[in-house]
Amino acid sequence: MTVRFKRFIFFVRLHCTYKDDRCLYMLMEACEGGDLWNLLRERGPLEDDAVRFYAASVLEALHVLHTKDIVHRDLKPENVLLDQRGYAKLTGFGCAKKLGSLHRAWSFCGSVGYQPPEVILHQGHGLSADLWALGMLLYELLNGSPLFSGSEQLKVYTAVLKGIDELEFPKTISRTAAHLIKSLCRWFEGFDWEGLQKDTMTPPVIPNVPCVSDHGRSSLLPETHIEAAPLDDSGWDVDF
Repeated sequence: MTVRFKRFIFFVRLHCTYKDDRCLYMLMEACEGGDLWNLLRERGPLEDDAVRFYAASVLEALHVLHTKDIVHRDLKPENVLLDQRGYAKLTGFGCAKKLGSLHRAWSFCGSVGYQPPEVILHQGHGLSADLWALGMLLYELLNGSPLFSGSEQLKVYTAVLKGIDELEFPKTISRTAAHLIKSLCRWFEGFDWEGLQKDTMTPPVIPNVPCVSDHGRSSLLPETHIEAAPLDDSGWDVDF
């Protein structure tokens, strides 16, 4: 699919940066709708239409990254945020990597249960690692819990290496969605990609955010004390 609208609405935006003698500050877009992980905890498994909306948004973001030969490598519900209108935005780029001339990477990274077999086996992985993670995301959004999970990481990795075709999907997941999770192909038939790209679709869930400037809930957060960062006069950022 060709993206016709050169917009980056599917990422959490970095508005600007600041610095002083101790710290570098990044002013990011406020996504007050929470993330998909919390949405699942509040609502349980999502309907097909809602999952299509969120998955399509993630695909748009991955398309931009992949055309730049960047693999995200940490796709999961916690890294898909919602703005106050309900639109989904990809974040969590701590594992992202721009692939070199070999178009492969060998780092062991990502979240347990979302890593493809080639990452677990250190066989080298490319952009397709994100497509495996997308399948895992679809399953969790439709089922309410991950496909591969457990308290012991080794058992999770063993289950992943046995192969996704060894697992039976619950009846609550349609055959079409199950087929997509396994092959990532036809589940988006009839989806309004143009409306999504133009930012004109109505999101399936509108977050209950009274006002962007309402910070009343911050009083519920525990008070934290952060030690002052050491002075930095190295001049590393002269050309930043």
